[in-house]
Amino acid sequence: MSAPTPSGPPADDGPVARLIEMADRPTVGQRLISWASRPPGRLYLPACTVAAGILVYSASFPGWNLITLGLGALTGGLLAAMGALRLGIALTVARPMILRYWLRWITAPLIAVGVIGVVLADLPLQARINASADALLEAGADIPDETTLELHGERVGLFNLESATVHDETMRFAVSGAGVLRTHGLAYSEEPLETDVFVPGHGNLVYAHIDGPWYVWLEY
Repeated sequence: MSAPTPSGPPADDGPVARLIEMADRPTVGQRLISWASRPPGRLYLPACTVAAGILVYSASFPGWNLITLGLGALTGGLLAAMGALRLGIALTVARPMILRYWLRWITAPLIAVGVIGVVLADLPLQARINASADALLEAGADIPDETTLELHGERVGLFNLESATVHDETMRFAVSGAGVLRTHGLAYSEEPLETDVFVPGHGNLVYAHIDGPWYVWLEY
């Protein structure tokens, strides 16, 4: 009686097995269609919210803030491109999914429209000024006219200030991190200031009105 043949792993079919394995793999196009057929979900919509928050925070600086503006714009741009690609594919191959999950599809555009409206109305900066107004006025109250007090990034209200200056009954505050291409800051004046022009006696500064006695100044 002959000895039993030892059992072992099945023989590899070589090229045939690899061809079968390759045939089972979805193509790039199939992957894109599968991805676009699903509505925006747990990662995409929170990412849009985070990008919106970064941009709103950047807009709370006079003249924006370079680092947060760049981060928010880059993140928002990538998310917008992904959303446009996804929607374009879904409109072609998965329209019923758009109708079924319409609320999730319109959430990201609504977030974008909301951010644009809030920023154009200067609401982030106004809110930050309103919350800091008393502290800012207190910081500038004891500064003599034509004098600058160096603050070196000290926290005053919700702003970090580099300096505070009183000139011709106008308080000016240099805000840390404010401005993208030029230096920006805040100004307080009970007398209306001319805007979008060089004000005589104020050097190379131009003012833009924000709310009430508060202005943003821009250094040229």
